[in-house]
Amino acid sequence: MSDLFDIIVIGAGPAGMSAATEASRHGASVCMLDEQQTAGGQIYRNVVHSPAARSRILGADYRAGLLMTQNTNESGVVHRTRATVWKVDKDGSVAFTVDGQAEQIRGRHVILANGAMERSVPIPGWTSPGVMTVGAAQILMKSSGIVPVGAVLVGVGPLLYLVATQLVAAGAPPKALIETQTKSDLIAAMPHFLPALKGWKQLAKGMQMIAALRWAGVPRFKGATEIEITGGASVEGVRFRAQGREKTIHTTTVFLHQGVVPNTQITRSIGLDHEYNTAQHSFAPITDDCGQSSNSVFSIAGDGAGIGGAKDAALSGKISALNALRQIGKITQSTCDGMAKPLLKRRRAELAIRPFLDAAYPPPASVLRPADDTIICRCEDVRAGDIRRYAALGCRGPNQTKAFGRSGMGPCQGRYCGLTVTEILVEETGQRHEKVGSYRIRAPLKPITLKELASLALPQETDKSK
Repeated sequence: MSDLFDIIVIGAGPAGMSAATEASRHGASVCMLDEQQTAGGQIYRNVVHSPAARSRILGADYRAGLLMTQNTNESGVVHRTRATVWKVDKDGSVAFTVDGQAEQIRGRHVILANGAMERSVPIPGWTSPGVMTVGAAQILMKSSGIVPVGAVLVGVGPLLYLVATQLVAAGAPPKALIETQTKSDLIAAMPHFLPALKGWKQLAKGMQMIAALRWAGVPRFKGATEIEITGGASVEGVRFRAQGREKTIHTTTVFLHQGVVPNTQITRSIGLDHEYNTAQHSFAPITDDCGQSSNSVFSIAGDGAGIGGAKDAALSGKISALNALRQIGKITQSTCDGMAKPLLKRRRAELAIRPFLDAAYPPPASVLRPADDTIICRCEDVRAGDIRRYAALGCRGPNQTKAFGRSGMGPCQGRYCGLTVTEILVEETGQRHEKVGSYRIRAPLKPITLKELASLALPQETDKSK
């Protein structure tokens, strides 16, 4: 298959679905690529096939994705499922694999809606069997209805509370929440509180979740430090300090979470301009209000351009679709501006709460810049102390660390260790984040076999935009 589409959308979460259906509604030929078997992304994973009892456990926000996925399925969008994108070129060509067969298509405009990923949480013991992310716990519940029993949740942020309340609703309340948020974090967030009241519904949901945990009797330990996951061949417990005392909670299952960050693997592979977001402690591609990137062929929608949540992502997807339609001449500039204006207003209101959340739930310094003996690159078994040693020897950026000790050279290409390596080098060299930079990303973005690569055929294009 080698077809030319008006618009290619990579990702089928709220941003991708909204972008694809909006573009199709205006007569554009659209192909949406997604690794999952059904539309929904991580937030609405498996919502179409989720049993009623499971959907009730996961909550109203999860069920809200059902209508969006149904609308997408009924649109004229070409939806390629189980598609692993492993190369994106600057001209809008996209190579991907489905069931072992490699294919390539090209878009006159490409909307990147590949979302966010959970921040790596490198603490002692985090590589032990029995340790997962909070997002992984949600995947188990959404995809298979698997509910972990006796889990301990460690970290910070709204998703920590959401998954904890979902476990309570499923009849398997967590043993405890070990939270790294401090009183200083809350004080730092107070200047943003009044503007955040525009998002009072989100604040109310947060308070309801905390109340539900209190009602269920789930212990919460706030301001936790010196967190360590204990055990040898598997997890045995979590040791930490809280309120000036050392504590240990015995468990075989630990879920970690320190917020989410934009997934920038594709945007960096095609050389788009990025900047460091000090509030969210992560890099993000530079876009305008309509999602347009530094390359006219690419727009970025949703959390891939900065963390905003599911509702913001859906609005962002529609706005990016309008921008893409304008770019390829399907609608005029005035039409684009007129249709985007109310969406942009709604999006500003949706994002009003973000400065408060970013300040109230920051990742602690011990996660951003771990202790020397903590593994940070799981693929190549590189520790934080190794990166500091490289810096002392003259290493100035992440790409140099590959030569010093192979960090970032494993299958994930630095997805999980990249931000940590940058943070350590910033601290050790005194440079700014933009100067230190991030890993250079090259295709294939995800591992593929030689057989898959050899299966890629490149016949003459068929222009489907006509």
